[in-house]
Parts: sequence; C-alpha cells; structure tokens
Amino acid sequence: MAARFKRAESLDSLDEWGLGGRKFGTWITWFLLGGDLYTAYTFVAVPAAMFATGAVAGFFAVPYTIVLYPIIFLFMARLWSVSHRHGYVTTADFVRGRYDDRTLSLAVAVTGFVATMPYIALQLVGIQAVLEVAGIGGGDNWVAKDAPLFVAFAVLAAYTYTSGLRAPAVIAFVKDILIYIVIIVAVIYLPSQVGGWGEIFGAAKEKMATTNEATGAPTGSFIPGVGQGWAYATLGLGSALALFMYPHSVTASLSSSSRNTIRRNAAILPAYSFVLGLLALLGWVAIAAGTKPVGLDGNPNPQLVIPQLFEDFFPDWFAGVAFAAIAIGALVPAAIMSIAAANTFSRNIYKEWLKKDATPKQEAQVSKIVSLLVKAFALVFVLTLDKSNAINFQLLGGIWILQIFPAVVFSLFTRWFHRWGLLAGWAVGMVYGTIEAYQVVNPATGKHFGGSLGEIPGLGEMGYIAMTAFALNLVVTVVLSLVLNAAKVGNGRDRTEPGDYYADADDPRVAADLDVDPADPERPAPA
Repeated sequence: MAARFKRAESLDSLDEWGLGGRKFGTWITWFLLGGDLYTAYTFVAVPAAMFATGAVAGFFAVPYTIVLYPIIFLFMARLWSVSHRHGYVTTADFVRGRYDDRTLSLAVAVTGFVATMPYIALQLVGIQAVLEVAGIGGGDNWVAKDAPLFVAFAVLAAYTYTSGLRAPAVIAFVKDILIYIVIIVAVIYLPSQVGGWGEIFGAAKEKMATTNEATGAPTGSFIPGVGQGWAYATLGLGSALALFMYPHSVTASLSSSSRNTIRRNAAILPAYSFVLGLLALLGWVAIAAGTKPVGLDGNPNPQLVIPQLFEDFFPDWFAGVAFAAIAIGALVPAAIMSIAAANTFSRNIYKEWLKKDATPKQEAQVSKIVSLLVKAFALVFVLTLDKSNAINFQLLGGIWILQIFPAVVFSLFTRWFHRWGLLAGWAVGMVYGTIEAYQVVNPATGKHFGGSLGEIPGLGEMGYIAMTAFALNLVVTVVLSLVLNAAKVGNGRDRTEPGDYYADADDPRVAADLDVDPADPERPAPA
C-alpha cells in the first residue's frame, strides 16, 4: 500500500523516484525526517552506550540533536531553494553549480556515498539485535541463521525499487507511532518495576565507578568528569554539524514542498530529541534491572540490552510490538539511505563522469539498480564482518562526512572561499581524520578504528577526532583562499543567482523552466 502512495504516472526521473516529486508537506516531511534521522540503530546504540560506558558515550546524542535544528534552520532552507530552482538532487549538484568544478563536486559526492554505506549496514545490525533476543536466526547452518536478514533485505529492496522515496515516507508514520508508544510506556512502567528513578541513578553511578578489568580505568562516566568536558562537547557539536551532511538527510529535506516546510520541521523535530532522552535513560534502567544482554553465541553484547530489557519485563505481545518498532525503524532509514546513495552515484558519478548525455530515465534506472547494490553490499558487510567493524566504520564515516561542511554550507552564503582551498581543506581533514581514527585501538579487542576520540593537539584533552580534522580543514581552506583570492586565481563560474537562495514553491523548479540567458542556457537570465 505504501508503494502506491501519491504514485506519479512515471517514476522515470530522480525528481519522482528519488525525491517523491518534491511534494511532501510538513507532517509527511516530519515523519520522514524523524524516521530517517532517528534510526533503529540509534534506538539500540544510544541506550547500549549508556548501559556500557555512561553519559559521555551515550547521552551526548541528546544535546547534539537539540543543537542540530537551529543550525539547519539557518542553512537548509537556502539549500532547498537553490535546489528547487536548478533541479539539484544532491549537495554535490549544488557545489558543481556554485563553482563549476567537477573535482570538488566529486569529492563531496564520494564522501557522502562512502560514509552512508556503513550507516545502512548498521540498520541491519539493529534488526539482528532484535532477532537474537527473540531467538530467531539461531540455527547452526548459515541458511537458518541468516534467513531473517535475507527476508528483511528482500522486503527492503522490493518496496524501495518499485516506489522510491514514497514508500518509506508512509512507513515512517508506522515506525514513529510505534516507537513513541513503546518508549512512553517503557519510561512510565519500567522504573516502577526496579525501585524508581532514585534506585536507577544510584545503580548507574555505582556501575560507572567500578573498574574495567580490560583497561584498569572506571567503567564509564555517570556525568562527564574531569578531562571529559571536551570529549562530550566536541562529540555533541561535531555530530550536530555532520548529521545533515549525510545524503539521506538532504534527500529527505529536498523532498519537501516548500522552504517553509523545512523551517517548520526545524522547529518541531526536537520532539524526537525528547523521546531520545527518555530512551537513553532506559540504558540505566537496564542496569538497575540487572539485564544480561548475552548473544546467541554466549558472549555479552551491550547492543542487545534494550531488546533484552523488553523481553524480560513486558508480556510477549508488547515485546513483539517493541521488536517490530525497532525492525521497521531499521527498514525506513535503510531505504532512504540507499535511495540517497544511489541518487548521488547516478547524478554525480554516472552522469557527470561516465555518461554525460544520460537522460532522466537512464539516471533513474541507474539509481534504482545502485540502490539494490548498496543494500546487497550492506547485507554482505553484516554477514561477513563482525558487528564491531560495522560500528567502527560508521564512526569513521562521521569523521569523513563533516569534512564537506565548508564546501556545502559556507558556499550557501558566500563564494569568498576558493574552490581549490575548499578541496585542499577537505583532503587534509580526510587524511588527518582517517589516520587519527586508525590509531585509536580498542583496549578490549586490540583492533584499530576502536573509537572516535583522540587527543586534541595543543590542548592535551580528549576530543572528537572529526572536530579536530574539521578545524584543520578550516585553517587550510581559509589560508589558501586568502592566498588564491589575493593572486586573483579564478574561482570557477557561479551558475546560481542571489535570488535562487530565496525561491519558494511557486517558482520554477529547474533551470529549463526558467527564462534563460540565450548565451548560457544553464544560467538563468537576470530578473
């Protein structure tokens, strides 16, 4: 049914297949963005981090999703407007139009595509967590063990391929309503079963103060202590700056029907942050409840803590509702992410570099095929690599995606930054962030890419590697821009006009619909 929602006569264009015709109003966009940003893995991982290591690793997600929305209020409406006027589908499209630079556009596109891949895999990890607690997929042979994931993959692939963004937009309603019901019931009911909130906070504080045998340090932090302020603050700010750089966040935003829809959603989306805060505290409820999250292999796995908590305390029928909410909460963002990654490949790699004369129909067909390949890759990733690798690569993706912030957001307001400076800053941030993340070794497993915190040069404090890389990115970008602008080195041709950044729904959507300059069909004529 969702696949037929507001179905167009033809889905043979990225506008229709990849952006739902750019017709979604405030409520559909709200549910779509909520379903997209607050993923199943969010609902599994945030309380798991609170359960395992406390506030620095887990609760920073709450303030970061609060800080996030004023930031997108400032720039996302401008991105929507200029994309509406020129038919841009991705941030790389915008960068290409702003600087007429294929290389910088490719850097933005590849970064977004690669950073999204492990994010999709983590949605399947979220489904796996539910299946393990439910005792499903536990056979000795690989067919019995992994059959449920293949079923989830088939459903996800089928409804995404046939309907594009419309189906996940509708299913997001189901997912979000279920999540709200489950969390509100859990927060009201569970504390009364474990002695109240005083008992919960006391148990969490006691656990975090105990010594971790693997590291010789305290297990975690009840609240950020001495030396943890920078880690908490940079994780929060860096994550807030990075989230709407992901292609799936942009895709959900550009599908809305007007720039005011974007602004209204920036105002009402913090309702999800409230629910996320309640959910995070369930990780500490599990401590007081004595929850033992153990996988089917017999090893402790904090990722199972919330499904196991529900399994232990709720009747089977309600635990089933909770498990369904998490599973559907994985399928919705995975669908949107695969569409966004496919749009990026089709528009900014296939059309820009492989087949410049590709028609809109060919673009859409390539995007559909790539969306299947992306999901298949995520499935193989989950089945062949251990879960810690998926998590670590997603952390690395967060470091990478922040490095395109200057090229995208700053360029929405000014062209003072030189395109070569932006490209050099991006490269420095990517290299530094990758090397620093590699050098983080998990003390329990000895594996590289064991976290996203490293020492901040000059401060001697631990902080989010992505923010340190971002700071280096800015320094390089500003210095080179000063030099190149002083030397009057060309900064490419700007295909946008100042008025494009304020265009609303009643303006033409693509350049072809505008009165154009006869000397340059790709550039709108001056008003």
